[in-house]
Amino acid sequence: MSKKESFIKGTLILAGAALIARLLGLFQRVPLEHILGDVGNAVYGQANTAYFMLLTLATAGIPSTLSKMVSERHALDRPEEAGRVYQAALIFAAFAGVVMFTLLYVMAPYYAALTKLPESAVAIRALAPALLLFPLIAIIRGYLQGRNIMIAGGVSQVIEQIVRVITGILLAFLFYHWGFSGEKIAAGATFGAVLGGVAALIVMIYFNAKVRKSDRAERLVSKEARENRLPLSRIYKEIFKLSIPIVLTALAVPAVNFIDTSILKPLLNGQLGAEEATNVLAILSARAQMIAGIPPILAIALSQSLVPIISAAYARGDSEHLKRQVTLAMRVSILTGMPIILALSTAAYSVNGLLFSTRDGSSIVALLTLMTIFQITMMTSNSILLGISKANLSMVHVMIGIAVKLAASYALAPFWGIYGIILATGLGFFLITLLNVRAMKKIVPFSIMGSRWTGFLPTLVVLAAVGYGLNQAGIQMVSILPDRVAFFLTCAIVGLAVVALYPVMLVLLRVVRRDELSSYPGPLRKLLSPLMRLQRQGRAGSAD
Repeated sequence: MSKKESFIKGTLILAGAALIARLLGLFQRVPLEHILGDVGNAVYGQANTAYFMLLTLATAGIPSTLSKMVSERHALDRPEEAGRVYQAALIFAAFAGVVMFTLLYVMAPYYAALTKLPESAVAIRALAPALLLFPLIAIIRGYLQGRNIMIAGGVSQVIEQIVRVITGILLAFLFYHWGFSGEKIAAGATFGAVLGGVAALIVMIYFNAKVRKSDRAERLVSKEARENRLPLSRIYKEIFKLSIPIVLTALAVPAVNFIDTSILKPLLNGQLGAEEATNVLAILSARAQMIAGIPPILAIALSQSLVPIISAAYARGDSEHLKRQVTLAMRVSILTGMPIILALSTAAYSVNGLLFSTRDGSSIVALLTLMTIFQITMMTSNSILLGISKANLSMVHVMIGIAVKLAASYALAPFWGIYGIILATGLGFFLITLLNVRAMKKIVPFSIMGSRWTGFLPTLVVLAAVGYGLNQAGIQMVSILPDRVAFFLTCAIVGLAVVALYPVMLVLLRVVRRDELSSYPGPLRKLLSPLMRLQRQGRAGSAD
């Protein structure tokens, strides 16, 4: 298998696993939302955001760094060094896991009291043991990816989610039928993550054992290699030099979610009252953040598949190819993200009615989903900066964006409540994107859309109007059909209409042009090629 084929296969495996994991997470959150109640949903959301924040810090970007270091050393035929690096990373993961577990467990009641949601302490403590497992899992995944064994990470991710979903829902339903309070039911649901972690670790240990067995069969570590082992201090210096910018960049989304679930009740208690503020927090964490997490999956997977090509072009000094690929990565991320964003946001009322226990908070779901476009552009541009060896710049931009997000939340919440907090999130992501694009343009001049904005923006306006109009018409069916049937049909109609009309309008308005189609990722080429006959009568497009 060629390197290109191997890379594409690996990308598809990881993207597919991420999509399956997201769908399984959706499958878990829907029944939980129905049985947890406002307090339970708020508790569940707050526990998970605190956990993911610390998990990101615990792994410290090491999996990506480890993958790079291991791959390089095996390419240079220095497997003993790769093994030593892996050993050092495992030691760090075990240490970081213990520290983060202790921190989360001890600080849980203090954090819960600070955020005006004392009930969340039990769920946070139930989730804390997962921090002992997932740093180790992440390190083994990074090592095996460095050995080009992508299937291990994909399988473990899917198995983890299956076990997490089944056990989390089972425990929640048992606690519910035993008459436990909402916060204890949420604690049972969160403990599913610990059991999922156990399952994932078993899978990773299995694949790791297979690799070690294969290595032993192929070679024995020489006596000279054992005597000249790399010192741990040197390894950690190299690891942290690469990983710290990566982890601080990767904190963008977990940090924003953590900020939102932490400050929402303190900011809105006085404005809405404690009970209504808890209800809003439950909607944000149990519904809006989950729905808004769907659009980035495909867009980021497709755009990131171009990043290694960008990295290679930068290393060769091929500025023309670099310009084309950077432009394509940013353009693809926007083009593939927008139809899902438009469908979900314009049909937010129907999505809410279909999946959840009430229709409350549909506008919160819609606005946060709209803001996702800036999350997509931020994450894509972060990846490009990493590909051209500018991770430090990306890190600085993320820190600035998070600071602006926090300040804007406090400035806007008194006027617009939860909508001000969500707008602050979009502002933070948008600022990071602007700073990233400015830095990228200093290295290579490029245009994301250029003259295509005149076709792209009308496309968005028309499709938003179509989606919203169909949703408003569709929800009238509740008078003649059961509610959930009416909402399901409305979601299907809006989704099909938006997704079907979107590529047609892109081609008609020359946002996508025939002469550039060969440079697009395979799935997009297959989708757009049949539509190109619509441009036969059009004039040739410009190259921007």
